[in-house]
Amino acid sequence: MKFILLFGPQAVGKMTVGQELEKITKLKLFHNHMTIDLVIKYFDFGTKSFSRLVNLFRFEMFEEVSKSDLYGLIFTYVWAFDEQDDWDFVHKICNIFETKEGEVYFVELEADLEERLERNKSPHRLEHKPTKRNIRQSEDNLTNTMKKHRLNSYASEIKRSNYLRINNTNLSAQDVAMLIKNKFNL
Repeated sequence: MKFILLFGPQAVGKMTVGQELEKITKLKLFHNHMTIDLVIKYFDFGTKSFSRLVNLFRFEMFEEVSKSDLYGLIFTYVWAFDEQDDWDFVHKICNIFETKEGEVYFVELEADLEERLERNKSPHRLEHKPTKRNIRQSEDNLTNTMKKHRLNSYASEIKRSNYLRINNTNLSAQDVAMLIKNKFNL
């Protein structure tokens, strides 16, 4: 079992890269908005019920996939490196796969803010992420989150051997997916 944690700031291209990686490997994509968009219809973002259900669905999926005969899973995540809860979440999901002899790979994406603001409005993103369709609100969230949290790691902060950092400002999602596939022999 292979578990790819694909992380980076909002609108950096995680879902789109994950979709492309899914096309050229046997990996399945579970992007973070699959649970967010399900639960947000019933509970406001950030409420106790919202957080509990999003995490419940995610962890149940991770547990089932880790025990399955699937080749592997790609999960996308916005990781706030200044928040211990996010570090704990990442440790917990990696542990689910590693305790079952799974291989965990970290792929970090980064891109310039101007490019991310453009990607935030792309028809592809809006099609797959209903909560992003209010562009003004989505842009405000993107810029405010960036001011409040550190959304990319410092150099040498990630200590895993299966780690790849890509600045994809000027790369297509297909090119990034191929880099990931080739680096980790997927």
